[in-house]
Amino acid sequence: MQEKDIEQLKDFLEVKSKILLGPGPTNIDERVRRALSEQTISHLDPDFFNILDNISDLLREVFQTKNKITFAVSGTGSAGMEMAMANVLEKEDKILVLKNGVFGERMSDVASRYGASVIEMSVNWGETFNQGEVIEKIKSIKNLKAVSVVHAETSTGALQDLNHIGNYLKDTDIIFIADTVTSLSGIEVKTDDWGIDVCYSGTQKCLSVPPGLSPITFSDKALSKIQQRTTKIASWYLDLTMLINYWGSERVYHHTAPVNMLYALNEGLRICHDEGLNRRFTRHKENGDYFDSKLEVMGIKSFINKKKHSSLPMLKSIFIPDAIDDSTFRQNLLLKHNIEIGSGLGPTKGKIWRIGIMGHNSRKDVIDILFNVLELYLV
Repeated sequence: MQEKDIEQLKDFLEVKSKILLGPGPTNIDERVRRALSEQTISHLDPDFFNILDNISDLLREVFQTKNKITFAVSGTGSAGMEMAMANVLEKEDKILVLKNGVFGERMSDVASRYGASVIEMSVNWGETFNQGEVIEKIKSIKNLKAVSVVHAETSTGALQDLNHIGNYLKDTDIIFIADTVTSLSGIEVKTDDWGIDVCYSGTQKCLSVPPGLSPITFSDKALSKIQQRTTKIASWYLDLTMLINYWGSERVYHHTAPVNMLYALNEGLRICHDEGLNRRFTRHKENGDYFDSKLEVMGIKSFINKKKHSSLPMLKSIFIPDAIDDSTFRQNLLLKHNIEIGSGLGPTKGKIWRIGIMGHNSRKDVIDILFNVLELYLV
């Protein structure tokens, strides 16, 4: 490699600091950064097993569960989604998927790839489901094996209540799967109380850990369903029956775990624990309300009709003001001000922005920085 090439590589590696206010990832706490840079040890080292045990304990705290099978999948939140479907579903199993955005659609797609018989229930993007209507739909489907729903739809900012659906499913053999990628540690996720059987998340949202791991938890009911399968789990990498032997007391090798990423997750969870879940939830709510008040002053409308549907405190979807070109504006925001916000997806592309104030970035000073810049262009 020539000296000129080395200099170009050096420039490339000197990444500028940016304020990440898109739908994820977020900026990270200095404690997490330091944890990432710790010395790498073997994924089979007894000292590392102690960290894995600590991660499982702290995940039970944020998932609000007593589930023994609670750990982090090596992969992003979508790996958690795929793990849920791959393990729970067998060919021709009926699953009801609730769709109101990109990630409901993805659930449907993933389930179909494992040969499931997918039944969809849909509402418009930005809307939420009436739980009573969902329960009636469940009752109408014979031999239903699973129900899946996105708790916090990242593509729209919609917040779906789950308590009544879960309470109904508790007394059935139907497995309840919930996507909490954006919600975990930012708002209540009551896995046990709500009767969720498989609950998965991601590290790069409210946990404010870099992307690359998917926290997940399985109820005894879900584990029993998996153990009674008549066919082999199609995914070797995501086969729970093998992975639990690594995360459990046996410590049987499965794959080389991402050691430093797990250091980071451990530290991110310790930060959550130190703050306390209730204080963390309150912080996200107060900062979400503060964001909304600033939005109202500027006359910008929320994509979610809050009189009819619940919205997230940590992920805001807003209509792009008239006469503003979406891509040009976001590019200027990034290149001139080092601030990233997210674009719309699917039918909302070019119509909304998605702004994340999650985890480490759920702070009034960060919100003020964003709105001070927005005022330069929009007022």
